[in-house]
Amino acid sequence: MQHCHPNGMNALKTLNPYFWKHRMLLFYGFLFIIASNFFNIYKVQFVGKSVDEIAQNMHLGFNRQVLIYVGIIIFSSLLTGFFTFMMRQTIIVSSRRIEYELKNKIYNHYQELSLTDFKKTTTGDLMNRLSEDVVAVRMYLGPGVMYVVNLLVLLIITSIYMIRTDVSMTLWTLVPLPLLSFVIYKVSSVINKKSKIMQKSQSAISTFVQDSFSGIRVVKFFAKEKYIEKNYGIKVKDYEEKALDLAKTEAYFFTIILFVIGLLNVAVLLIGGQKYLNNELSVGKIADFFMYINILIWPFSMVGWVTSVNQRAAASMTRINEFLDMKSEVKDEGTLVVPIRGTIEFRNVSYTYPNTGIQALKNLSFRIEAGKSLAVMGKTGSGKTTLALLLTRLIDPTEGEILVDGINLKEYQLEHYRKHLGYIPQESYLFSDTIENNIGFALDEPSLEKVTEYAKKADVHKNIIGFKEQYKTMVGERGVMLSGGQKQRICIARALIKEPNILIFDDALSALDTETEENVLRNIESQSADRTMIIITHRESSAKRADKILNLTTVVDEETV
Repeated sequence: MQHCHPNGMNALKTLNPYFWKHRMLLFYGFLFIIASNFFNIYKVQFVGKSVDEIAQNMHLGFNRQVLIYVGIIIFSSLLTGFFTFMMRQTIIVSSRRIEYELKNKIYNHYQELSLTDFKKTTTGDLMNRLSEDVVAVRMYLGPGVMYVVNLLVLLIITSIYMIRTDVSMTLWTLVPLPLLSFVIYKVSSVINKKSKIMQKSQSAISTFVQDSFSGIRVVKFFAKEKYIEKNYGIKVKDYEEKALDLAKTEAYFFTIILFVIGLLNVAVLLIGGQKYLNNELSVGKIADFFMYINILIWPFSMVGWVTSVNQRAAASMTRINEFLDMKSEVKDEGTLVVPIRGTIEFRNVSYTYPNTGIQALKNLSFRIEAGKSLAVMGKTGSGKTTLALLLTRLIDPTEGEILVDGINLKEYQLEHYRKHLGYIPQESYLFSDTIENNIGFALDEPSLEKVTEYAKKADVHKNIIGFKEQYKTMVGERGVMLSGGQKQRICIARALIKEPNILIFDDALSALDTETEENVLRNIESQSADRTMIIITHRESSAKRADKILNLTTVVDEETV
């Protein structure tokens, strides 16, 4: 995709490759637009002819010619409906396909970004780019394109028929329509602004409710239900005011359209009536003009709306492009796919967090042989978690290099390397799913027997079988249904089930009592003598089992083994 200026409609040019990819579908869509508009306008003249035929030959009773005209009108209407359906099945379908591809592209880019990139923005902002921004772009790709092309085709075909009927009437009726488009554009701009304000208010309600439910234990403990209810009421009232304000503005939108339709119909009646009295136009031709105007009025009204939609799409595409232009700190450029034994070496490794400028590690060097264990200790802020993130390659060193089996970590294919890692993070994160699926997350199709086996190794099986649903128990959002120790042990089981060559505990035993901690470490050691273990801990009981101890100091210019 090409780069664009951060502002303006140029952002939408980055969608050109998508248009080209779906060019055949769009080409057929344009043909269907022409066909549907042609038959929609073609039938109008037969309405006028029918009126004239009835007026001239009313005394003759049944009129075979009128019946033919009615047949043409019905058949043309059916063709108009069919081609309109096909128009939507091509242009709108292509916009949906592009939306699908764009969402996948953004989501895949999320997966490629490094950990520090996610710290630069909020989850809500990331979600908005994937949902609201992409939807705004899709509105430009589908309705935005369709309505503009539809209006141009309709205007050309209708103008030809109108001019053939009467030139002066055509000018009198067409001139006000661009003015209508401008007014609708202004109203649409106001609607968009008020809509964003309303969405912001709605988002505030969602955030407040989610926060309240997540912290329901704290709310109940402090008996603050009334306080929460009061604040919720304030936010809902604010949303109500914003929504009503938007509804009033939207009401103006339709009022303006109806008013202009009324004015144009009066103009046709006045001018056409005068021409009829002067024998310049027949009643049937005046009837044709009424229909032409009513066919044109809605597409012209859409011009203002489409302009507003396109502006919003340009702003959204700019936000999407800004995100897609972000380059990951961690680049997956390695190609090496070989078995990993687990010898780890840090050589003068330093790391400074780009978003804060804090240097977490400086000139750190150590080596641990495959199958051995290393305990990492130190005060808070000494860089213990940073060491784990570097080893998992969620971040890359600012200086120095990390070797695994004597090979620079960057030379390994990233997915292949991480398949050999078992990582239990400091925060015990569980998905809103069953215990079975959380433990088996690392595998494609884990069996219940395998899940049970590793739950026993993590010393959590005895707790799980005590639950009513056992392994089918839903853990709730972030594992809220479980205790801290249960969550940690399920995370340990999730890491062990991969049977990794390198296992990293990032202070992942802190919620366990001494006896459970001993059981977990004993189970791991007895069944994986050839596994390299990194145990980040504050506890001496965990550190004493390790072959080596690395002590990190909070003084950034000194790390000692």
